[in-house]
Amino acid sequence: MKIKILLTALLCSFIGFAQSVNDYKAVIVPLRYDFTKTDNQYRMATLSKSNLLKAGFEAFYTNEQLPEGYTDRCQVLYIDVIKDSAFLTTKLSVQFKDCFGQVVYTSEVGKSKEKDYEVAYREALDNAFKSIYALHYKYSGKEVATSRTPVAAKAAVATSAVTTVAATQVVSVTPSPDLKDPNLLYAQPTESGYQLIDKTPKVVMKLFKTSQSNVFIASKDNVQGSLILKEDGQWYFESYQNDKLVSEKIVVKF
Repeated sequence: MKIKILLTALLCSFIGFAQSVNDYKAVIVPLRYDFTKTDNQYRMATLSKSNLLKAGFEAFYTNEQLPEGYTDRCQVLYIDVIKDSAFLTTKLSVQFKDCFGQVVYTSEVGKSKEKDYEVAYREALDNAFKSIYALHYKYSGKEVATSRTPVAAKAAVATSAVTTVAATQVVSVTPSPDLKDPNLLYAQPTESGYQLIDKTPKVVMKLFKTSQSNVFIASKDNVQGSLILKEDGQWYFESYQNDKLVSEKIVVKF
């Protein structure tokens, strides 16, 4: 019972680390969502950006060059639109995620019973954005805590106070990279591992978990290899090119 109370208290305290959408300067809009097959299908990217601008946000597509003042990728949010399975009804919800892939805010579900896909998606998205308009977004100018770890990692640390945490959960225990490094990549969690993005933002590399916390199967520019944490505390992408082992240092912030 005491352990349960301790864990509950610790987990509840993590809520204090949560950021508000008002703490972020802008929102990045992907050109394609999981339920679409092509870029801007059904004009979803266009409609997303348009709604964000109406709600008071600054918004940029993933392929846009960000203006000066956005040197830190953790200053912005990343939007995702989630489609819920439903019979004869289109249901969409909007999620705002931080640079660690943690959900900062989720809208109410927008619905449409229109049969035409483009009309249905537009109506459902507009309805989902009604709860976002109600937030009355205004940038606070508050500094976002870029050094914090994902909530899942915090939960793992808390659990370690009362039980043993597996070694595979401590992937982020590496030296802090230089945030001013022009080659710095940011790790965003995925279901199978991480994706590393640069400042544009562009997905540069995809990582897939292995049984070892310091080794990932990696894919970069259609080149398959491994991302390995070496004894010097740095990550290296190793692959074979023309039958020769090539090792490239990767600066990454998990």
